[in-house]
Amino acid sequence: MDELPKCEANYTQLTPLSFLKRAASSYPNRTSVIHEATRFTWPQTYHRCRRLASSLRSLNVSTNDVVSVLAPNIPALYEMHFAVPMSGAVLNTINTRLDANSIATILRHAEPKVFFVDYELVPRAREVLRLLVDPTLISSLPLVVVIDDINSPTGIRLGELEYEQLIRLGDPDYAPPEVRDEWAPIALNYTSGTTSAPKGVVYSHRGAYLSTLSLILAWEMPSQPVYLWTLPMFHCNGWTFTWGVAARGGTNVCLRNVSAQQIFRNIALHGVTHMCCAPIVFNIILEEAKVIKNLSPVNIFTGGAPPPPALLEKIESLGFHVTHGYGLTEATGPALACEWQREWDALGNSQKAEMKSRQGISVLTMADVDVVAKDTMRSVSRDGKTMGEIVLRGSGIMKGYFKDPESTSRAFENGWFWTGDVGVIHPDGYLEIKDRSKDVIISGGENISSVEVESVLYRHPMVAEAAVVAMPHPRWGESPCAFVALKKVPEGGDSGGVSEEEMIGYCRRNLASFMVPKKVEFMEELPKTSTGKIQKFELRVKAKGLVVSEKKEIVKSSKSNKKKNKPVMKRDGDRSGGYGEHILAQSRL
Repeated sequence: MDELPKCEANYTQLTPLSFLKRAASSYPNRTSVIHEATRFTWPQTYHRCRRLASSLRSLNVSTNDVVSVLAPNIPALYEMHFAVPMSGAVLNTINTRLDANSIATILRHAEPKVFFVDYELVPRAREVLRLLVDPTLISSLPLVVVIDDINSPTGIRLGELEYEQLIRLGDPDYAPPEVRDEWAPIALNYTSGTTSAPKGVVYSHRGAYLSTLSLILAWEMPSQPVYLWTLPMFHCNGWTFTWGVAARGGTNVCLRNVSAQQIFRNIALHGVTHMCCAPIVFNIILEEAKVIKNLSPVNIFTGGAPPPPALLEKIESLGFHVTHGYGLTEATGPALACEWQREWDALGNSQKAEMKSRQGISVLTMADVDVVAKDTMRSVSRDGKTMGEIVLRGSGIMKGYFKDPESTSRAFENGWFWTGDVGVIHPDGYLEIKDRSKDVIISGGENISSVEVESVLYRHPMVAEAAVVAMPHPRWGESPCAFVALKKVPEGGDSGGVSEEEMIGYCRRNLASFMVPKKVEFMEELPKTSTGKIQKFELRVKAKGLVVSEKKEIVKSSKSNKKKNKPVMKRDGDRSGGYGEHILAQSRL
């Protein structure tokens, strides 16, 4: 069979750009994009993307040049997911929540030819450009293009060009060059920097294409969905659904600002069927739960942080159907999805939520997923208890880190991509995240999953947000410290009198004693990254400070010869055989 030919008729390079051409041909009357008063069909979107690609070429943008964009979820950002690679360039979507210094750092590293900026973000872009003026830090400033409000142009200008102007000037007959190498880069995304400095993650046309198909199948997304953009398109290219909605001939409902009011308004107006979001958006939705009436079923794909079962149960009670996934920027978005098993239909609501809180099984892009002991490279037991590091292998994994061969080599050690996340595998093969490797708390030789403790805290009726980190302990090395934000109570309402003692008691009734937080700190709101992830490194600093002041108090009281002021240790019979409660100091002299 070796003599059979590979030719243009039976072999083409894989690229998600083919989804747009197909949508324009197969769904000529289907609405592609909605943004307030603006509507486009798929042929119109294809036409606009080709014109923009033509204009980029006329601006001397060539193969593998980077084009950066700072914009919320608007039609222009959606169109650039096709138009920029149609010009041969690489799309770099920048997190709109970053400050000027962080954006300047990305631009210095990416060195884009063109920088698109939404009109609302022009003031920040001015500061970014001011920071880039130093010629020792960047070879040349990018050409700036402002994106005016498509519904009501404001006339705000930062540079010479405006987005719609580029589309008007573009060649309507522009024919995008065929992708000759599916391994060529299509996108450059920067990690959130929660555990280290942000890195530039490079996606290939092949990886983006296969990841898109895998997510469509894992989510069982039907043809012609109505997709609400609550997930930022800058986040792993909208978990590939920027390309995926085109692949299914769906409708993109763009949302500049995410609020419960806007979510429910657009669901009602446009018959939304699908949306993606991080679990933090669940809290936004639940805050307005009382005003929801006759909500049509909406499918939600969630990830980014393990959602507690209690939170899943609450959101599903409103009419949302949740699918949980797990992924990373380096995996082109979700790499695992909790595919639902029919036999789980017979479970109670709380049990269903427990099953959905697991991260699940690999999407089809992944050739292999495992949880291993890093020192031996052996798979952990499939008992749902033995923890190890999650490793991935497959076509959805990034090409590598831009301009960083050393980090790329470390990430791909022993033929796997090392996620840095700790998990377990259940007997049915479903994987569950337990922590980031650096977030596992080791107390008296026992490994404590902060995620497991947080899940219990979230079941408390007054808890809105919770995070658990390691707090230094004078005897056991580390112990859990919980940071909690309580739900907002209407003026004159009853907060339930939640105190540290009451919260610790609640945990003691629901956790193994060695896992009970030894201290609970209440905050108005937990610190978060620009993508909504809780910044545990900040909380670890706070936890360390709390213990330091506690030790000072202990030292001071121990200097007294008065026995009544000596610190007291209390046993609680924890599994590690030691003192489960933190050292308590009596009042100062």
